[in-house]
Amino acid sequence: MKKQPNLFFCLLMDLLGYATYIIPVIGEWGDIVWAPISAYLFYRAFGGGLGIIGGVVNFIEELLPGLDFIPSFTIAWFWQYNKDSQPLLKN
Repeated sequence: MKKQPNLFFCLLMDLLGYATYIIPVIGEWGDIVWAPISAYLFYRAFGGGLGIIGGVVNFIEELLPGLDFIPSFTIAWFWQYNKDSQPLLKN
């Protein structure tokens, strides 16, 4: 079983994704560089099915304008943290 990343790491990754909002217009170009890095880090952090699906969703979310506000790392952390206590979320 893969060890889950900690919440601080996930919050930090989401904050880095928000950083492109600091520079209007130019920031969206930064997403072109950040999207594949973020997707790879997501996959490495969560692994398995969640890492693959989440990495793809994270990549698309970072590339599409206006969707950077979605905290995908933090959502995945909560999903993985709570999946053992929720019967419908088990793999």
